[in-house]
Amino acid sequence: MVGYDPEAKCVSTAEAAAAGSASGFATRVLVSPLDVIKIRFQLQIEQLSSRSPGAKYHGILQAVQRIFQEEGLRAFWKGHVPAQFLSVGYGAVQFMAFESLTKLVHDVTSYDARDSFVHFVCGGLAACTATVAVQPVDTLRTRFAAQGEPKIYRNLRHAVVTMYQTEGPRTFYRGLTPTIIAIFPYAGLQFSFYNILQHFSEWVIPAEGKKGGNVKNLVCGSCAGIISKTLTYPFDLFKKRLQVGGFEHARAAFGQGLSLAHPFPRLLPLKEASHGGNGQRRVQNTVV
Repeated sequence: MVGYDPEAKCVSTAEAAAAGSASGFATRVLVSPLDVIKIRFQLQIEQLSSRSPGAKYHGILQAVQRIFQEEGLRAFWKGHVPAQFLSVGYGAVQFMAFESLTKLVHDVTSYDARDSFVHFVCGGLAACTATVAVQPVDTLRTRFAAQGEPKIYRNLRHAVVTMYQTEGPRTFYRGLTPTIIAIFPYAGLQFSFYNILQHFSEWVIPAEGKKGGNVKNLVCGSCAGIISKTLTYPFDLFKKRLQVGGFEHARAAFGQGLSLAHPFPRLLPLKEASHGGNGQRRVQNTVV
């Protein structure tokens, strides 16, 4: 069980941090290709459809094929080094904070540390703490995953120096506000749903079938993550758009241009302008 449980043998904060780091490291290696594709989709303004002529990516399989053809297999692990720093650091801080907060609730309040509402609040606060700690690395990871060919940033050091010199130190915290707004309910719901699903599984599964604890934890954790991510996904999209502000030239081949001032240009008035002398039409964002 995740979180402090006065009736069970609990892990220390150091053990919770180590477990969070290890799980974050392993998960990042496995899901990095999907994360790269997700970021490319989020930064493409055109619809993910073959009927959208300006769209570079139309669907998952087509995106995989195109990224592989244009950038090679290594492209699916672009930004993997900062992503690992992100996962390891975020997992360590989040789980350590969650264990400490649930124990604090048990020690100084009358609330049950195992209650779903307690898990929601403590999980949200723990995630906010972890987010502030690793936000600069998250911005770097997004920039690396977003850039196509030719590369804008040669390596991690070059990215840090370039961003600092051209955009200033505040650029590393772009997208922090929507991230905080999203991460509290996301993580809170994730820990809360995980707790609910754990109790539900104990009620549904007979005693003789409770030996597969790891499988149950995997299923409960996956379902909790799907539910919470679905409910808070729009904020993640908004965050990604903000993180690449000033970086539009790296994604010029994706299709329509993106403006930091208006991360959702479809909500703005549109005007058509002639594109060259061939009579083709293109959509431009109206600057307001």
